[in-house]
Amino acid sequence: MNLGDPDQRPAVRPLTGRQRTARAVRNGGEPTLEFAERVPYDTYTHASTLHTLQQPLSDDPGEMSFLVASQIMELYFGLTCHELRQAQQELRADRVWEALAPLRRAALHLEGLNAVWRSLRWMTPADFNRFRNLLGEGSGFQSAMYRRLEFLLGLRDPALIRPFHRQGQVYAELTAALAAPSVWDDVVALLARHGRDIPADLLARDVTDEHRPHAAVEAAWVGVYSDPGPDNHLRLLGEALTAVAEEFGDWRWNHLKAVQRTMGAKVGSGGSAGLAWLQRSTARVVFPELWSARTAM
Repeated sequence: MNLGDPDQRPAVRPLTGRQRTARAVRNGGEPTLEFAERVPYDTYTHASTLHTLQQPLSDDPGEMSFLVASQIMELYFGLTCHELRQAQQELRADRVWEALAPLRRAALHLEGLNAVWRSLRWMTPADFNRFRNLLGEGSGFQSAMYRRLEFLLGLRDPALIRPFHRQGQVYAELTAALAAPSVWDDVVALLARHGRDIPADLLARDVTDEHRPHAAVEAAWVGVYSDPGPDNHLRLLGEALTAVAEEFGDWRWNHLKAVQRTMGAKVGSGGSAGLAWLQRSTARVVFPELWSARTAM
């Protein structure tokens, strides 16, 4: 069964408010304990399937924490991508106010993503070393969903999709994500449509290349923030985007600290220089002109 296909998902029987009230009366206020078919909660969440996906490679009890934290992060990556794509749809239709809700949700999801690191604070190098070798070349560097999140946020390096070239569907999805405008590309185009002076060549640039900070975009944001009025939706957009960028930056910093705590400066499992590679990656700024414009405000 393909659970991604809406036509093949197990049916969840809807209930009206009146039906729920009638059932509560029949139950005398107690929860329903008998169901004709599968428990509805499991039908909706697939929890019974979800809890079969943790398959540690060792008997070390700490590995389960590492594995579950990694899987939770994957879910948050996907959820944040979902929100950013929704925001893009609204931005492309010039619905700035409507774009605020998915961006604010994305920032909160990233806040939850950051909280996952707390569950791994117990891990010392000795704790990690007990199962690290069993991971082989496996590394978070190889997360396809994380790459899609980076691409949506404007961090683009075509070389980073090469590890997936033998996974046809994943590679195709990443190639398409790389070729599509980022959230920041859509924001810059929106600023131009709202009368801000954005050069035509910047609007027509190759979006597969990473955006480079531009003085015109910075000036546009300085102008946007000069109007403190409550009807200035572009300023509200700037603050929603800032929250996303800030939480994502915190996640990258927390990742670096977790690596430093558990590995020091050892080489990474995926073949990178480990801590040094992460430090270079963290230096790349998301939505750069939103930050640099603050100097000129």
